[in-house]
Amino acid sequence: MSLFARLAALLVLLAAGAGVARAETLIAAMSSHQILITSNYTGSQLTVFGVVERDGRTVARGDPYDIVVTARGPRRMLLVREKERLGPIWINRTQRRFPDSSLFLTVASNRPLSEIVSPETARRERVGLENAHKTRDAALDLDTTTARFSDGLLRILSEKGLYSAEERGVTFLSSTVFSAPIEVPATAPTGSYEIEIVLYAGGVPLARQTTNFEVVKSGMEQRLAAGAHELPLVYGLVTVLMALLLGWLASVVFRRD
Repeated sequence: MSLFARLAALLVLLAAGAGVARAETLIAAMSSHQILITSNYTGSQLTVFGVVERDGRTVARGDPYDIVVTARGPRRMLLVREKERLGPIWINRTQRRFPDSSLFLTVASNRPLSEIVSPETARRERVGLENAHKTRDAALDLDTTTARFSDGLLRILSEKGLYSAEERGVTFLSSTVFSAPIEVPATAPTGSYEIEIVLYAGGVPLARQTTNFEVVKSGMEQRLAAGAHELPLVYGLVTVLMALLLGWLASVVFRRD
């Protein structure tokens, strides 16, 4: 085969591969991109809407579509300590750091993740709560001590309502249109959050889309937080003076004659 024929064949293969890669695309939108925290804030809910667009020139797939929606953020260095009993007291003996970890994580799918992707793919793509703090190399996660701390971190954040999974959290309104509500609890920290929507078919990721939203303080809470960061000395002095004033008022009100 001549060099020209080889180049032509390569271009045909690349074009075919590009056509397959673009067979499906995701278009997603959110009901809101900002959550305002006020004095009576008790949590909020956002809704992700999306549609799967198919290239009309491609044949229909034999496997149905699956959607996995992951909301995470803000990212911090998380430290987990393990207490051990030493005589009559409990002390911190061992600890593990989890750098660049999400304080909030929720995973929603249209059916259980075990029916959508294989365990190997879930680990590699870090899909699901149990894979959030694992590395892409399975051999590095064989350390039982690290696994114990990872399970402990997952348990602690789940008990606080910051980590959750909804196996039926995504609803297909038609074969290509879906929606997914995202519950944001009152304990969710302020900051920037990312939402990733991944389209699967037959356990293979076909397309993905990302969007984001923010949790910010509003009203008096926002002004107090801004004052604490911009004028920390003044904020500290005012806080001390208010504490002294309240203490004096309490002594006057409850003073015994």
